[in-house]
Amino acid sequence: MNKRNLLLASALLAMAPLCFAQASGKPLRIVSSFSPGGPVDFVARTLAEQLGRELKRPVIVENKPGANGALGAMETLRGEPDGSTLWITSVGAAAINPVLVPKLPYNTQRDFVPISLVANNVEVLVVNAKDPSSDAAAFIQAVKASKESTAMASSGSGSVPHLALIQLEESTGARFLHVPYKGMAPAFTDLMGGQVKGVFADVAAIMAQVQGGRLKAIGIASSKRHPALPDVKTFEEQGIKAVDTNNWYALFASAKTPAPVVEQLNKAVRAALADPQVNARLMSGGAEPKSSTPQELGALLKADTEKWATLIKSRNITAE
Repeated sequence: MNKRNLLLASALLAMAPLCFAQASGKPLRIVSSFSPGGPVDFVARTLAEQLGRELKRPVIVENKPGANGALGAMETLRGEPDGSTLWITSVGAAAINPVLVPKLPYNTQRDFVPISLVANNVEVLVVNAKDPSSDAAAFIQAVKASKESTAMASSGSGSVPHLALIQLEESTGARFLHVPYKGMAPAFTDLMGGQVKGVFADVAAIMAQVQGGRLKAIGIASSKRHPALPDVKTFEEQGIKAVDTNNWYALFASAKTPAPVVEQLNKAVRAALADPQVNARLMSGGAEPKSSTPQELGALLKADTEKWATLIKSRNITAE
């Protein structure tokens, strides 16, 4: 780079915080790819108020569900790349869709820049509260002994719950009848009604049903127990290996966002998540607060894209 270009680049970098400060006159939008009232929406709205205090500007959450997360992603990319529009998404829309959905209109690793992780959301296997199985090991034993197909729900073909179910099949040799639903709510309804035997779901999504005695949690798909469900054993503890999912939630911005703005946003998000009240509220809802550097999130995105691509291709899974 010659001296003139170096000076120009330095000037642009120096202007980036000023541009961000000027953009702070308008609200910061957090665009969610999910409907109001769900786990991602809960996390986004819990974070938004404190993030506004950290940035000294209003922060609003806009829900743009549909097209497997693509509507929210594209809405974010249509915004000015000045740090005033962020995308909150789960691992599915960020790392799984690029493999699962043909002709996806965005590429997460190319079109977006990581800001920070927001929450870890491991999957938990839940069954009807009346199911006699005390844990996942007993449930698998019953499945193998049964002469009938064991119907298991998911929130859709290629979703994290579906992929967790495949991990459980491959680890145990059990075979299930996969019943995909259009979202988790109807899956829960049929599970409580006895039409299906079980489902994997985010801890945050099942807390109310478990605490209310309508569903029973029997296995955590993580290397350690979840603090919101301390009595539920991990699959590893039950002798079931390689059932390990993390449906993390994270914030991204347009890849055109200046690096100093990304750093400012990351600092604010990390400070907001460290707030004791925010931390406690997320934990009470079953979401485990977790921040990161942009670089750490970028590495996680790359690793999980490769991990889930291998499983999806090996089982020839396609989007519905």
